Amino acid sequence: MKLGGIPQNPVEQVFTLLGLLPQPMIDTFIAMLLARTVMEGSNCGAFEALQDGPLTADEVAARCGAQPQAMGKLLSALAGCGYVRYRAGRYALAPVARKWLLAASPRSLGDKLRMQEFEWESLAHLGDFVRTGKPIDLHNTLSRENWGLYQRGMRSVASSWAPEVGRRTPVPKGAQDLLDIGGSHGLLSVELCRRHPGLRAVILDLPEAVEHAAPLLAEEGMGERVVHRVGDGLTDDLGSEAWDVVFVSSLVHHFDDATNRAFAKKIARALRPGGVYVIQELIRAKSPGSAGQIGALLDLYFALTSEAGTWSFEEMADWQREAGLRPLRPLKFRTVPGNGQQSAVKP
Repeated sequence: MKLGGIPQNPVEQVFTLLGLLPQPMIDTFIAMLLARTVMEGSNCGAFEALQDGPLTADEVAARCGAQPQAMGKLLSALAGCGYVRYRAGRYALAPVARKWLLAASPRSLGDKLRMQEFEWESLAHLGDFVRTGKPIDLHNTLSRENWGLYQRGMRSVASSWAPEVGRRTPVPKGAQDLLDIGGSHGLLSVELCRRHPGLRAVILDLPEAVEHAAPLLAEEGMGERVVHRVGDGLTDDLGSEAWDVVFVSSLVHHFDDATNRAFAKKIARALRPGGVYVIQELIRAKSPGSAGQIGALLDLYFALTSEAGTWSFEEMADWQREAGLRPLRPLKFRTVPGNGQQSAVKP
């Protein structure tokens, strides 16, 4: 997938083919306006106000505590972007907003959009990063309030791919014990345990994460089958031949190559024979030219906000192979572009 200028009439199609449209303006100013417009539509409650049926701008403003003329401008912008529909003086939700932005939707990304408020601030440091090579440690800059928002936001993102994770993650037959390192909200472990009735999971994460993720996990009603344990996967003892699956999602992009190699060896020791080490990540392509827009931008983002950036399937498989594991064929997700799993089995 790619975000960009999409011609809306034959003249624009011709101008696009001839390279006569100001593409950098579309990629920067228009993309910025689009992002902030959708984020504010979610933040101010405009989408929630429309969930039961069409309303005028004045009626939406009254429900959101907003100024009517300004709300009209926001709704018109959202109509132009396809998130609401306009007819006979009233605005109604478009399917994309109903599915992805209403709090009641199981696929809601509303919390992720609110989380993007402080991610937006992080991007202001991109120039410093390019000049100095020094990233910011996003997790160490989070306030207590933002830790809660971070957990809710990450859970909302995970809801997009949780069903595919449940279907496609290679869980050994008869597996009983899963260690989910850095799994915070626990949604992916919950999905795996629901798919595999004999499986139980321990989610190992930092104290700040567990504090705010525990209520989210409790909402799943999994009881003792999926539980939290406060700790650090890099420094804690993970045991020896203690787990059938070690699941690590959206974590290795925070570590450099040497740390990930040592981490893989530690995990290999913790696996039982026949156990599986699953790395789930946004994947870096083999070369910049083949990365695609999303993959290339996310590699830059994670380089800015962590210590490394994204990794390729080949690099992750090399860590696993060096740890004495047998890498499996990489798995590319269908529901989330650029996301996938590199798994390996302990002989």
